[in-house]
Amino acid sequence: MATARRILFLGGNGTISASVSREVLARGAELTHLTRGIGSTRAPIDGVRHLTGDAADPASIRSALGDEEFDVVVNFRAFLPTQVSADIETFGGRTGQYVFISSASAYQKPVAALPIVESTPLRNPYWKYSRDKIACEDLLVAAYRDSGFPMTIVRPSHTYDGGSIPLDGGWTALDRMRRGVPVVIHGDGTSLWTLTHSRDFARAFVGLLGNPHALGSAIHITGDEVLTWDAIAGMLGGALGVTPELVHVASETIARVLPDAGPGLLGDKAHSVVFDNTRVKTLVPGWTATIPFADGAREIVDWHLADPRRQSIQTELNEGFDRLVAIANGGRG
Repeated sequence: MATARRILFLGGNGTISASVSREVLARGAELTHLTRGIGSTRAPIDGVRHLTGDAADPASIRSALGDEEFDVVVNFRAFLPTQVSADIETFGGRTGQYVFISSASAYQKPVAALPIVESTPLRNPYWKYSRDKIACEDLLVAAYRDSGFPMTIVRPSHTYDGGSIPLDGGWTALDRMRRGVPVVIHGDGTSLWTLTHSRDFARAFVGLLGNPHALGSAIHITGDEVLTWDAIAGMLGGALGVTPELVHVASETIARVLPDAGPGLLGDKAHSVVFDNTRVKTLVPGWTATIPFADGAREIVDWHLADPRRQSIQTELNEGFDRLVAIANGGRG
């Protein structure tokens, strides 16, 4: 990040972007957040300059920025091709690097071969979110090839911090563990998953900012620790001081009973994912993820137990979990 001194984030106080913001500031760069100004559940980050605009409204972004230029622009809030197309127009000629936050869920599902590398095909017939990210990437690749638009695509996988619980249902699932009520795990619990702490992610990410070798390419950033979903649930239970009772239910059944969970489950979590991180480790020498999920699980539990307001129970979802448990035990859903 040696050459990137003036940095703009569209967004900036989310699970990933808050950790990245703190890392950028720790390295002495000038950081601006452009957000809608709506209150966040996260504490403000000291040292950040704030501008007000809507990432979904190109006119408001241009109005907020005036004629300012930045060494790096990162959009944490772009989900649709229309947003990326507008960004290409807005930031062409006024930044040395535009970083788009894509998603590792864009990789083909089911995955034909492991480990996943950056050249693994992109295709996800199950989840519109992932297809939209792929369409955004296509626009950026075309802009780089046609006009040299200085883009970098970053594909996070499942990145978490203390405020984000990786199990579907969030605190609702952990509350079931505490009460000794069965917790639903998709499939047979043995599919493989990769979790990355946001602080680990941030250290790699800032190494890509202002890095000329990252221009025109896509890079995923994930940890190297690979866990089964049963192990993930067990570590969270251990952090709570309990041994959770796990009930395994077919992913397709979960998607039928809990349709809101279906796309992200069938399009991502139901599939084993293991990543080859050679590319990011080459671009950011010396980086490796250092926070094991056993430590992350304790951080998650401690964060939620520190304030009862963080322990939100979703009643309708809880009832859906109960129906799934009944199905698993031979009943009807």
